[in-house]
Order: sequence, then structure tokens, then C-alpha cells
Amino acid sequence: MANLTFKSNPVTTHGDFPAVGQPAPDFTLVAGDLSELSLADLKGKRVIFNIFPSVDTAVCALQLKTFSQKMASADNTVLLFASLDLPFAFSRFCASEGVENAITASDFRHHSLKENYGVLMESGPLNGLYARAVLVLDAQHNIVHSELVKEVVDEPDYDAAMAALANC
Repeated sequence: MANLTFKSNPVTTHGDFPAVGQPAPDFTLVAGDLSELSLADLKGKRVIFNIFPSVDTAVCALQLKTFSQKMASADNTVLLFASLDLPFAFSRFCASEGVENAITASDFRHHSLKENYGVLMESGPLNGLYARAVLVLDAQHNIVHSELVKEVVDEPDYDAAMAALANC
């Protein structure tokens, strides 16, 4: 369980967030075409894995667009975004914002990020949604950067994530 804040008000999460040095836990998400996506589907690729409350909030939208821009020329790397939003919301957002280099996926069906990543907020105004987090995985899917953003309305540390990616 992590202790976070939402606009300075306490928020707790369910479970434990993975740390640097650990293998990334598996997940089963729902892709834009309603097929299932797991970590094994990204085998051999580095991953910048973004988890957040909803693409329909300003900071989450900014997070998706900022990482998409920063990743425009990254090789052998997948930019993955996940929340409990329906896949249709991601498709609408990416089409309207011109985001073409990201994989977006929903955890509405399996809730595997709740169990395996410890990101479900269990209190506060966004109770029931996922907290904001960024993990960078090397090509063997070991965690080389792990950030569970302490203030849910803040952006993640983009530079730290990009530096970790550059070093793996």
C-alpha cells in the first residue's frame, strides 16, 4: 500500500508498487481492437509503461502527449499507456491528438494492474481509478525506473524516465 495525495488530501492504494531491479509483473489488458495484450506480447522490446487515472483529465492527456513526443525516435521501444478507460476513449483521444506511436490499453476487464502493480486508489475523490505511475522496462522486462507519482495531479518525472531508457 502506498500513501499518495490528491490535491494534498491523503489517498491510499491497494498492494505494492514494483521497484527497480524486479522483473515486471505480468498483466492482461484490452487493446484498442478489443484483443488482449500481455507483457509477453512485448517480448524483446524496451517499454515505457504509463499508468494513470483517465485520458479524459488534463494531466493524463498531457502525460500521453509528452511521452509520445519524447519517444518519436526511440528504437526497440514500446510506449504503453493503461488505465481503466474503455479502449474507445483512447482511440478517440489518440485520433484527435495525432498520437500514433503509442499502444493504449484498458484494464477494465481483468484489473490485473490492481493486483500486480498496486496502483488502485482505495480512497480519495478518484477512489476506484488507478494512480499515476511510470515504469521503464529493459528488453528483458526488468524494471530500471519506477515512479509512483506522490501527488496524483502532478506530472511524472519525464527526464528521469528518459534517462533510465537511455541507460538500458
